[in-house]
Amino acid sequence: MATSSYTTQLQAGLGLVDDTKQLLDLWRPGMTASQLHQKALESGRFPNVTARRLRNIVSECFAPRYLVSRGAPAHHMKTLAGEIAGSDLIQLMLLFTSRANPILGDFIRTVYWARYVGGYTEISNDDARQFVERAIDDGKTAVRWSETTVRRVSAYLTGCCADYGLLGSGARSSRRLQTFRISHVTAAYLAYDLHFSGVGDNALLAHADWELFGLAREDVLGELKKLSLKGLMIVQAAGDAVRISWKQTNMEDLCDVLAQG
Repeated sequence: MATSSYTTQLQAGLGLVDDTKQLLDLWRPGMTASQLHQKALESGRFPNVTARRLRNIVSECFAPRYLVSRGAPAHHMKTLAGEIAGSDLIQLMLLFTSRANPILGDFIRTVYWARYVGGYTEISNDDARQFVERAIDDGKTAVRWSETTVRRVSAYLTGCCADYGLLGSGARSSRRLQTFRISHVTAAYLAYDLHFSGVGDNALLAHADWELFGLAREDVLGELKKLSLKGLMIVQAAGDAVRISWKQTNMEDLCDVLAQG
């Protein structure tokens, strides 16, 4: 799991699925968060959002999620948006939002999937609150949070999960668990992203990012074998040793292939 301190950054915006799509459409390679904010203001696409609120969305949500690594996530998602299924794009949003907000990623790994596998049907804000309180006791926040902050962050966690399709969008106090499975587009993107980040083939199968989708090592191997059948890679497994031959030489080429279906 992530070791970075937990923050309240989700308060600036939860999943922001529609806003993210609009901002991706406006963004151009090399554009800074400040430039994107200005372009978004001038675009007229956010008529019901104040300039200050829009600045927060861009600087505290979009930028930490998609403008890291010289904007690589934004560039990749812009290539894929409109070409892949909307549900696939949302899964990629989940990946990048969880990386930018370790508290969300750890909540999904340790609470959501535990209840999913355990046969539960709902997750409540009280479940999220217990997770947040344990995290504070374990020193995962820079300072102790007030009761109000704990309550709000707990609601942010379940709300964000609802935005990304892990939980239902019904009553806010308790939400139903939804069927959630990684798509081949997300699996291919994540595998290649980890590979080009320098993660070795064996270590790649046990990377914590897969746990966002409820996958253990053997599950990941199964997903990679499916990708092999689609011609996206060649997977050779013998015992605990795995060797992968990667068909694409960079992420841009992979995104082009995925966009073509």
